[in-house]
Amino acid sequence: MAPKLLALSSLSSISPFRLPNYHISTPNSTPTKLNIFKFHTPKPNLILCKTTESETVSVSEPDGYGAAAPTRGDIYLQRQQAVAASTSVIATTKKKKKKKDKIFKVSNLAPCCYGCGAPLHTSEVDAPGYVDQETYDLKKKHHQLRKVLCGRCRLLSHGHMITAVGGNGGYSGGKQFVTAEELREKLSHLRNEKALIVKLVDIVDFNGSFLARVRDLAGANPIILVITKVDLLPKETDLNCVGDWVVEATMKKKLNVLSVHLTSSKSLVGIAGVVSEIQKEKKGRDVYILGSANVGKSAFINALLNTMSYNDPIAATARKYKPIQSAVPGTTLGPIPIDAFLGGGKVYDTPGVHLHHRQAAVIHAEDLPTLAPQSRLRGQAFPSSGLNLESQIADRVRSSGLSGLSIFWGGLVRIDVLKVLPETCLTFYGPKALQLHMVPTEEADEFYQKELGILLTPPTGKEKADGWMGLETKRQLQIKYEDIERPTCDVAISGLGWFSVIPVNKSVGTSDPVSEVTAGELTFVVHVPKPVEIFVRPPLPVGKAGGQWYDYRELTEEESEVRPKWFF
Repeated sequence: MAPKLLALSSLSSISPFRLPNYHISTPNSTPTKLNIFKFHTPKPNLILCKTTESETVSVSEPDGYGAAAPTRGDIYLQRQQAVAASTSVIATTKKKKKKKDKIFKVSNLAPCCYGCGAPLHTSEVDAPGYVDQETYDLKKKHHQLRKVLCGRCRLLSHGHMITAVGGNGGYSGGKQFVTAEELREKLSHLRNEKALIVKLVDIVDFNGSFLARVRDLAGANPIILVITKVDLLPKETDLNCVGDWVVEATMKKKLNVLSVHLTSSKSLVGIAGVVSEIQKEKKGRDVYILGSANVGKSAFINALLNTMSYNDPIAATARKYKPIQSAVPGTTLGPIPIDAFLGGGKVYDTPGVHLHHRQAAVIHAEDLPTLAPQSRLRGQAFPSSGLNLESQIADRVRSSGLSGLSIFWGGLVRIDVLKVLPETCLTFYGPKALQLHMVPTEEADEFYQKELGILLTPPTGKEKADGWMGLETKRQLQIKYEDIERPTCDVAISGLGWFSVIPVNKSVGTSDPVSEVTAGELTFVVHVPKPVEIFVRPPLPVGKAGGQWYDYRELTEEESEVRPKWFF
């Protein structure tokens, strides 16, 4: 059936002022152009449809027809509006991207020392990041400024104690080029960045270095918890017990972590497990090493690169320009990017978070090395038959135990024993450089004033002792015990160590018979410098005895699913 021709009478329904030009098609003929009016109007196409049931003509005009058809002005305005809208969207996208780059890549604006992360300069000789002009120009010419070690880092690598951090949590003595607040601000971008956080905690100063408010820095990013310096724990310590203790403490702080790793950067214990976990959880993200000042971040990164270099040539190359590690808190002054992964991505060594409540924040810079244990910890018990005590004090201990005595831990801590059992024992774990001294409580004030800076150090020397703030904070501890066969608790001093409280130590040789009480209360008064914090916690199971008395808590099925695993 041939298509039906469009009748001219059908055009009468269209306004004569807006008639478009139509083509009329006939079978087996050339289309004839019908010019009715020659207005400059849009030319919609006429489609002739062949039908079987009813012979009709369909005209497709999506924008309307006749008087409703859009004019050229309408089309022009629509196009201009579309272009303006797309330009606005593109500009907004570019602006957001530019702002994001500005936040996250601020550390890349200037070349920095690969040892400490301080921006390189040639102006102030004593400041971190200083490089002499000749070296700077030569490295700049060869595009090697990111492979330059500043003068301060060279001194630190040779054992010099050079601090650079002041402010709340900073260090007295020496010049202060950056505040602790400014270093914390350099980590603020982590809240908005997709990253994998490796959080380091010092096992010797677990509570003081834990960073309980780490979410303020890391945001919602996943966290791998790494416990450092486990090689310093006493011999025969069961790391399974320590791992369970750490997980229990972490769960109480309501900080969800992926896993817990007990490590030693010195002996490389547990480092391979951390590498495996990072490779598993990285998922294209950069890795940030986060922790408090002097927790061992730079040493951990060096151990990490050393372990990874066996299978990763990128990590082997990165070992040539690894961060400087020293005993000075605040060695790292800026984020240090390290290419460490064969598949891409970086490891960032970050500035340590300087905490004002640690002992390192109150002593002089020259005394900082005394706070860092250099060898495996050995508990020193009071009372003990191996102590060289004055005859008067020794007789008093044998008759009534530690009650009425005061113990000085260097010049930084004083413990007054008010009420304990005759067999009660205190075992101290901390740096060997801090000596323990015991005197009657009624003579403690006079002894402290006389021996501060001499027997009681730090502070070291009379000059530093004269400017010492003293032990201004005093806290009374009333410790309840229910089991005399195991330590009741630990009392941890932030930035120093801890002492364990054992209600009844049967090895203590007193003249009185062994107490038969099974529950009671012990009373102490602990004196520390004003900002330093005191923590009372469950006893850390160290040494051979710790593995014997430590009890694993029975877990519910729900707890087992959400509780992180520990590895070493």
